[in-house]
Amino acid sequence: MTQVIVEADGGSRGNPGPAGYGAVVFAADHVRVLAERKEYIGVATNNVAEYRGLIAGLAASAELGARVVTVRMDSKLVVEQMSGRWKIKHASMIPLAEQARALVAGFDQVSFTWIPRAENSHADRLANEAMDDGELTGTVRAAVAAGHAAGDAVAVPKSVDANKVSPGWTGAVGKPTRLLLLRHGQTALSVERRYSGRGNPPLTDLGREQVERAAKMLAAKGDIAAVVSSPLQRARSTAEAAASALGVPLRILDGLTETDFGDWEGLTFAEAAERDPLLHCDWLGDPSIPAPGGESFDQVRERVEGVRRDLVALYPGQNVVVVSHVTPIKTLLQLALGVGPSLLYRLHLDLASLCVAEFYPDGGASVRLVNDTSYL
Repeated sequence: MTQVIVEADGGSRGNPGPAGYGAVVFAADHVRVLAERKEYIGVATNNVAEYRGLIAGLAASAELGARVVTVRMDSKLVVEQMSGRWKIKHASMIPLAEQARALVAGFDQVSFTWIPRAENSHADRLANEAMDDGELTGTVRAAVAAGHAAGDAVAVPKSVDANKVSPGWTGAVGKPTRLLLLRHGQTALSVERRYSGRGNPPLTDLGREQVERAAKMLAAKGDIAAVVSSPLQRARSTAEAAASALGVPLRILDGLTETDFGDWEGLTFAEAAERDPLLHCDWLGDPSIPAPGGESFDQVRERVEGVRRDLVALYPGQNVVVVSHVTPIKTLLQLALGVGPSLLYRLHLDLASLCVAEFYPDGGASVRLVNDTSYL
């Protein structure tokens, strides 16, 4: 599919208020629908929801293999900002615009056109359906909370499919995107417990054995739509084995790269602490502080959150293997649990271990498995 048309919209009932987006990808004839995306995103502004719709439409176009994209939106602000004619002043818009531009860079050509709301009815409908889903979710959660407070069984409203309400205590609604988070196999640096960020050491013999066992385990699970991976070779080799065993496509996502440890690359914990004692101590307690010449955990979280959003939009209700490194995997677990940065320092992940996190279309999330190595 060489050329597509993307129409996207977003809305907020309250601005800020319960918000959602919708995006539709048409073939070049503007008749045949190739993909639809919609998601309730919680409390947000209209502009945030509109940008999220644009990002979802661009991500779907990339998944379809499009090279030329015509974007049509009734948001004058998004069209003008993405066209470079208006400056982006609001802080919440900047990371969204950067994420959209990163997707734009992957195509041969992208153009932006403003259209009247009446001509954007398909995307507008999807956005309203997403917001309706959010209101229904609120009803379910209220019922769950009231039932728990009273110690009674929870009665789900008749309009909700009881089979699509998550197990446990979350009350999340819909079929989640399930991320099977697989850490790469052993390398020489991991044997010596050295900081291994953007370096590219190959797998050891044991690492290759771990990879084969993990791939065999995933193949036995089946029902997996795709494998996505960090571009670093130790992760890519792990992902290639999994994708081959499963017979599914492999996508490389730069956002899954390990933390850039800068000048600490290749050093042990003790060596880094000796080299920069005060900075290393501060870095361990503050995720906003970058390694010297590297990046902070807050910066990692920002790019990993972008990957999470894209995967939920690209693979709604599907299972996806995510092959990455310690920090991105911990960050995805942190996002699913809704907890602070202390998890990064307290959670241990073994080489070639598996974790499972689920992200629901209503914004809910849960963690089902952490650091499983039973197959090794």
